[in-house]
Amino acid sequence: MSAADDLDVVMTLERELQTASCRRDADRLRALLADDFEEVGASGRIWDRASTLERLAGEGSEPEIPVRDMSARLIDDGLVLVRWDSERSDGRARRTSLWRRGPEGWRLVHHQGTLLSAR
Repeated sequence: MSAADDLDVVMTLERELQTASCRRDADRLRALLADDFEEVGASGRIWDRASTLERLAGEGSEPEIPVRDMSARLIDDGLVLVRWDSERSDGRARRTSLWRRGPEGWRLVHHQGTLLSAR
């Protein structure tokens, strides 16, 4: 695969993670989140893989998270950084995700959300 192909695959996976169907599918989430996954939420709270899986299982029927202005860049062979903005009823946030390619494929290692001021 070329670097452009890797970027396309990872951006597709990032978009998938924002869908309600993926967020409700515990098996799919376990396949996408690395064992050492960590999230720093827009609130500043830190979640690990287990607490993220638990939190998303209780999310209920939340709608798909809108993804705006997504871009990605290759950091190193097997590491892709994705940046995008979300807009939900509780506000806007700038988000970054670090994806790592391993034997099982691309998995999300780190995610961070930073609140943006109101327009």
